[in-house]
Amino acid sequence: MSEELRKAYAKGRAAAAEEGGVYIPYMLLSSYRRLGLNDSEAMLLIQMMAFRECERNEFPTPEQLADRLGVPAAAVVQLLRRLLKEGFLAIEEEVDPATGVQSERYNWRGWIRMAAEAAESERRVGGVRPARRAERSAAGSDLFTVFEQEFGRPLSPMECETISAWLDQDRYPEELIRFALKEAVFAGKLHFRYIDRILIEWNRNRVTTVEEAKAHSSKFRAGRG
Repeated sequence: MSEELRKAYAKGRAAAAEEGGVYIPYMLLSSYRRLGLNDSEAMLLIQMMAFRECERNEFPTPEQLADRLGVPAAAVVQLLRRLLKEGFLAIEEEVDPATGVQSERYNWRGWIRMAAEAAESERRVGGVRPARRAERSAAGSDLFTVFEQEFGRPLSPMECETISAWLDQDRYPEELIRFALKEAVFAGKLHFRYIDRILIEWNRNRVTTVEEAKAHSSKFRAGRG
């Protein structure tokens, strides 16, 4: 490297250091998809971190976030609503005791907590529980295999644990879980949190068979139409 290039490189590093940066824990990046977040939602949360760390802006507007993401503000509002509803994001209110001025700020502790719980769950499981999978295998109709085929990838230990919990703890019939998976595919929301919400909704309405689930889904769609 020539002396001129070395100086330019050093100048660039100094400018970057002066501008600041954002630290993102690895567990957030490695688990966000398993938690049901898509790329746009994860990037929105990361941009919020950047606003706070680099610009001291703890409550960026939808327009400011939209400018960073290159999407309409209305799309950002939809993303924010889902993140707030699912608990990944929260809004805190604060009143300055000296001036009485109220301010708001975002916090993403919910996202961090969920990622930490996912990491701990995977650490406990320590594998994909091959013995459990072997027990449930039946001539290619294994429920775990069906999920892997739909997702187009191997399941994580946490996802295998979730399926086992549906079967062993919640006592959901296997055929009902399969139909919930189909519903998620049909809705274009292929992630475990959505499938779990479907099963919880059916359980709340005492749906125990695929026929009842089909009737419930048809009634729900008719009500929205």
